[in-house]
Amino acid sequence: MLIKTNVLSVLLILLYVSFTQLAMGQSATDSLVQQPADSVLFSRPMWKPIRLDKSDSEQQVLNPQRPKHFWRAGTEWFLAQAFPATFNRFITKDPYSYITFKNFINHQRLSAWDWDDNQFTTNQIDHPYHGQIYFNAFRSNGYNFYQSSLATFVGSYIWETAGETQHPAINDLVNTTFGGIILGEMTHRVSRNILARSRNGHNVVGNEIVALIVNPVNSLNRLLDGKWGKRVDNYYLADSSVISAEIDAGFRRFDAKEGDFLSKGKDSFYTRLRFKYSNGDHNYKRPFDQFSVNLEAGSGDSTFINAVNVHALLYGARFFKSQKGEHYGTLNAHYDFYNNDAFFYGAQSLNYNWLSEFSYKKENKLNLSLGVGAVLLAAVPDPYLLYGASRNYNYGSGASYRFKGDLSLLNRLLFTADYNGGVFYTISGTPSYYILHAATVEGSLRVFKRWSINLRSGYFALQGEFRDEKYPDFYREFPFGSVSIGYNIQF
Repeated sequence: MLIKTNVLSVLLILLYVSFTQLAMGQSATDSLVQQPADSVLFSRPMWKPIRLDKSDSEQQVLNPQRPKHFWRAGTEWFLAQAFPATFNRFITKDPYSYITFKNFINHQRLSAWDWDDNQFTTNQIDHPYHGQIYFNAFRSNGYNFYQSSLATFVGSYIWETAGETQHPAINDLVNTTFGGIILGEMTHRVSRNILARSRNGHNVVGNEIVALIVNPVNSLNRLLDGKWGKRVDNYYLADSSVISAEIDAGFRRFDAKEGDFLSKGKDSFYTRLRFKYSNGDHNYKRPFDQFSVNLEAGSGDSTFINAVNVHALLYGARFFKSQKGEHYGTLNAHYDFYNNDAFFYGAQSLNYNWLSEFSYKKENKLNLSLGVGAVLLAAVPDPYLLYGASRNYNYGSGASYRFKGDLSLLNRLLFTADYNGGVFYTISGTPSYYILHAATVEGSLRVFKRWSINLRSGYFALQGEFRDEKYPDFYREFPFGSVSIGYNIQF
C-alpha cells in the first residue's frame, strides 16, 4: 500500500506540472469573451424565444479568474479512487480488489489490455458517472475544461491498472473518460447556471440545494471555501447562460415483435424531459457553450429508461451569412443510449455538422442540421454471446450520420424530424457488423401560454449481420406512436 501511495503521489506531482504548463496556454480559452451575437447552434425554443433580463445582458468582465487548488483537487480525485477500492476490498471482499504492486506493473504492458464482461448498464451508465467525479474534482477547483479532461483520463487509467487485479478494460477507459467528460462538463455548467440566479441574493439556499444535487463535488468545494449558502462571487455573476426545458407526459403505443404498433401494439405510460443549454448566440468556439439533452422513460415489459441522448458543441465557426439565413460548421460530441423491449444500444461518437438557420419575419424559422463522423465505441446485443459472467453484447466502432430539421410557424406550431444512423463493425465479440436506424417525427401545438400538445411517431431498428453462417442474422425493430401534454420552462 505504501509503494502504491508513492506511485500515486508521483503521478499527482506529474499531473500538477502538466496542469501548470497547460494553464499558461489555455487560461484565455476557458475565459468568456463576449462577441457580437450571431445565431444559436441548436434550434431556439419555438413558442417563446428566450429573452435575458437587462441585468443579465449588461456588459461585464466575463473572464473571472478562480484560484486553482491542486492539492485539494488531487485529494478529491484520489478519494474517488480510494472509496470504491476500499469498499470492494473490505466490505464486499471482491476477489478482484486484492491488487498488488506486481499487478500494477504487469498492467502497464499494452498486451495486458482486454475487454471486460460487466453488465450493459454498468459500462454505459456507471462508468461515465464515475468519470464525472474525476472531472469535477479539478473543474470545481479552478481548472479549465481541457485540464479537467486530462484528469478524467488519468483517473480512468489509474483505476483500470491499479484498482483491480483483472485485466484493464479498453471499453471502461473509453466509457469512463468520454462519458465522464460529457457528464462532468454538463453538470458543471448547469450547476453554475443555477448558482448564478443567486446574484440578487434571492433564494440562495434553495439554489445551493439544487446545485448540490446536480454537482455534489462543486458544492463540497463551496462548503470548504466557506461560500455555501452565501451570495455568489464574480465567477457565477459572469454567467450569462440560459436553459430552456420541456416536460412531456402522456401515452405511447409500441410493438417490439410484429412491427405493427397500430393493430398489435401495447399501450404504456410515457414521459420525457428535454432541455437545451446556451451560453449565448455568439459563443460557439468553447466546448459545451451549447448542448442539449433528451431523457425518455416509459413502462414496458423489460425497461423503464428508454433513451438518453446528449449532443454537445465542441467547436464551431460561422461560414457565411445569406439574405435569409446563417450557416455554420460545428464539431459535436454525442452520447446515445437506447433501451427498449426490442434491443439496447449505447455509443459515443464525434460528428462534424453543417447547420443552416433561416427565418422569415422573426416568427417563422427553419433550422437544418446534417452531420457525419465516427462512432468511437458502440455496445449492441448479441444473442449468441455470453462473454464472461454477464456480457451478452458486442463492442464495435464505425461511422455515424445524423439529420435534424425544425420548422416553427408563428411561434405556435412546431414540426421536427430527427434521424440518428450508424454502421459499425464488431471489435470484441462475435464477428459481425450492425446498422442502426433511429428516426422520429413530431408535431407540437402551443395551446395555452407554456402548454402544448405533442404528437410523435418513431421507428428504431437494429440489424445484425454475422460472418459465421451458423449464426443467423437478426433484425429487431421498435415502432411507436405517442400523444402527450408538454409544459415549457425557461430559466
